[in-house]
Amino acid sequence: MEFRIFTEPQQGASYEDQLAVAQAAEQLGFDGFFRSDHYLAMGSGDGLPGPTDAWTTLAGLARETKRIRLGTLVSSVTFRHPGILAIQVAQVDAMSGGRAELGLGAGWFEKEHLAYAIPFPPKRFGMLEEQLEIVTSLWSNPLGSKYNFEGEHYRVVDSPGLPKPAQSKPPIIVGGAGEKKTPALAARFADEYNTTFGSFASISKRVPRVIEACDAIGRDPSTLVISTPGTTAVGATRAEAERRATAAGSTLTKLADGGFGGTVSEVTDQIGRFAELGISRFYFQIQDLHDRDHLELIAREVVPQFS
Repeated sequence: MEFRIFTEPQQGASYEDQLAVAQAAEQLGFDGFFRSDHYLAMGSGDGLPGPTDAWTTLAGLARETKRIRLGTLVSSVTFRHPGILAIQVAQVDAMSGGRAELGLGAGWFEKEHLAYAIPFPPKRFGMLEEQLEIVTSLWSNPLGSKYNFEGEHYRVVDSPGLPKPAQSKPPIIVGGAGEKKTPALAARFADEYNTTFGSFASISKRVPRVIEACDAIGRDPSTLVISTPGTTAVGATRAEAERRATAAGSTLTKLADGGFGGTVSEVTDQIGRFAELGISRFYFQIQDLHDRDHLELIAREVVPQFS
C-alpha cells in the first residue's frame, strides 16, 4: 500500500507552507505530496494569503525535494490549453528527476472561473477526453515526427511534441463518481483511478465500475492503481482526533464514513475496509498545514500497520 499527503492550498497556504509540509512528508516516509488545483477558497475561510498556482508550486517543490512523488488532484482542463499543460508537466517531471504525476479532471467550481476571468464552457467532459488524448500523445510522439489532432475542442497541427518528460510517461490520474464516462476514460488513459470523496457505500460501487470498464476494452484491471482520498483527523486519543476534525471543518462521525478520522486503531480499521475493495493507494487530506505532529503520528502509528 502507498500513503500520500494531499493538501488544499486555496484554503490558505503560502508556498513556504506547502514546502514545509512536502519536505516533512518526504522525511517521514510518505510516498507523495499532492495538492488541489484551485484558485478560490471554499466555505467560510478567507484563503489568505491567496491562491498559489499548482504547477508553479510543484516546479518549486521539484527542486526542493528528492524522493517524494508530486502531482495534482486534480488539475482542471479549463485552466490550461493541452499543449501548455503537456509542456508544464514535462518540465516539472524533468526538474524533479521523474517524479511528476498528472491528475486531470473536467473542473466544476464555476465561482473561481468567474473570479479570475477563466472561461467555463458547458462541454467540459469532451475537453477532458481530448486533453488526455493530446497530452499523452505529445509525450509519446516519436522524436523527429509531427503530431496532429483534430477534435471538437482542440486542433493540433505538426507539433514536434517537445519537451519530453523524464519518465516515458508521467502517470495519469483520472477520478470521479460518474457511472460510465469516467470509468471508461480511466480505463483508456489512466495509470490510476481515484474514487474521489464519498461515503464507503458509494465508493464501494465506484471500484467495480472501473474494473468492468477495463474488462470491456481488454485491459488487465491489475494494471490500474485504485486510490481514494479522505479528510483526515487522527489522534492519540479520541479528544485529540475530535480537535483535528473540528479544525478540518468536520466531525469524527462524518469522517467515520468515507474519511480517515479517529484514534489510530479506528483509522487503521477504516483503511482496512477500503483495502478490501481493492484500493491500494490512500491520500490523507490534511487541512491544518501547521500541525506537523499530525503527520508524525500518522507516519509513526498508522502507516506501519500496513508495511
